[in-house]
Amino acid sequence: MEGISILQAKEIKAQLKSLIQEASSVDSDFAKRLNEVNQWIKHLKPGTLTAKKFVMLFLKQLIQDSKIFLILKSIPKEIEREFYYQKMTPTEQYWHKELFPKWLQEKDPKFYIWKQKLMSGKFTQEDREIIQAIANQIELNQGTALQRYIVDLSMATDIIVSGSQEKPLCIQLTSLSKKFAKDKAEEWQDTLVFWEIDRGLFLSYNPGRKYFQNELVKTILDNSDNLQKGNYLKCNL
Repeated sequence: MEGISILQAKEIKAQLKSLIQEASSVDSDFAKRLNEVNQWIKHLKPGTLTAKKFVMLFLKQLIQDSKIFLILKSIPKEIEREFYYQKMTPTEQYWHKELFPKWLQEKDPKFYIWKQKLMSGKFTQEDREIIQAIANQIELNQGTALQRYIVDLSMATDIIVSGSQEKPLCIQLTSLSKKFAKDKAEEWQDTLVFWEIDRGLFLSYNPGRKYFQNELVKTILDNSDNLQKGNYLKCNL
């Protein structure tokens, strides 16, 4: 298994270099951002890279999203691109059409911080089981959900959700008490405004409360359908 993992790390490095070459003739901002990532990991030996679980997961997501970005760039007519987008869920569309291209183009003020966090192993994603359980429940309720390390670490969004109205909503979850969540909520709103995310939901919850996941799912789906643009709603469940 270790040999397979090292091989994966070698393939990831090779794929990233290949994508940079392709990107350089397509989109300079895209090539620049990929090169930043490459500079960040190129000194790591495959065995060392393999041991960094969240770095590997981030790289796999980035490579997959970059391949889709290149496919979309290669489609000359807008009507044909729209046909490609229609094959995606509403949350995938929002990511590939708006947020991912924006991240490639804009200077990300948090990028250097979270690269260090991922590389040092300080990023642990302690709430990932709860977030995954919520994503599963949302899909059981005929909604869609999308998670990306970029939206989590750069855009203060744990999960992007779309309900019956197919209107994607960026969600930040926290188990901090109302008193301690205040500063986090203010920073969250500033981050969404910076990335021109036009609405969002900040949810504080008590993990010790019975059926709290059901409450979270209901609140998320209701607001995905009904929260108006320009609103950054802060809720305490």
